[in-house]
Amino acid sequence: MSRRKGQKVDGWVIVDKPLGPTSTQVVGKIRRLFDANKAGHGGTLDPLATGILPIALGEATKTVSYVMDGRKTYRFTIRWGEARNTDDAEGEVTAASDVRPTEAQIKEVLPRFVGLITQVPPAFSAIKIQGARAYDLAREGETVELAPRQIRIDAFRLASIDGPDHASFDVESGKGAYVRALARDLALALGTCGHLSALRRLRVGPFDESTAISLDSLVELGNSPAAFRHLLPVETALDDIPALALTGDEANRLRSGQAVPLFRKSDLDRLSDLEDGDIVLAKTAGTAVAIARLEQGMLAPVRVLHL
Repeated sequence: MSRRKGQKVDGWVIVDKPLGPTSTQVVGKIRRLFDANKAGHGGTLDPLATGILPIALGEATKTVSYVMDGRKTYRFTIRWGEARNTDDAEGEVTAASDVRPTEAQIKEVLPRFVGLITQVPPAFSAIKIQGARAYDLAREGETVELAPRQIRIDAFRLASIDGPDHASFDVESGKGAYVRALARDLALALGTCGHLSALRRLRVGPFDESTAISLDSLVELGNSPAAFRHLLPVETALDDIPALALTGDEANRLRSGQAVPLFRKSDLDRLSDLEDGDIVLAKTAGTAVAIARLEQGMLAPVRVLHL
């Protein structure tokens, strides 16, 4: 018996992920709920994390990279005095300290972690080392040494002191930043050790809590019209990309994978706010056709959208 592939369902579902399930498990639930033939997500959340998990269905999977490249906002809590091998509450204690930083000490150190900084990812991460995931090697007891990488932190603020052992923070980061590593490194900079004890993602790219629905609420709705009201258009992920209107003939040319010449005077008027190399969302009659790039007077398709 052949496996049923599901229906053509295109769009974004913004799930407020609960504690417990992995991001992959949530994607699987949403894919089955919408009976979609294709699904992915816009940035992993660990099982112990909650919050915004954008899930792409169908043609929206072609826009995932634009969401993952967007700014992310988190609220997280550090537990001072205990280092763990996973850098979060799931791991084993590897070091302890009686040092507890004061509010003044924390605020003095935070500016060191804003801007372009260097970070060593956690050993328990999905980064590949010679084809194997780092977390698989770490679980097998192997010593995992990951290369430092440059990340961008746009804002890092102390939100509250939650008793002697805990403090909560708000952080806005660019692509590739590990909040667990940020918690670990902040504790070390304060002369103690620590690990991430709670994490909630508040925003990913254009998606935040205002567009999210809890996983339990979606499951209760089932495969119903009410559930589909939470399906956002594919182009919602591309809000920061300028739109460019095309004629029907131009759209057909892009859809077939061909570049569209834009040399006429009327074209120059359309392109007045754009420069060579810019990425645009090409549309015709209000429908998104492709993510495309301007290249020396031509509009070249990057990803064609079949909507």
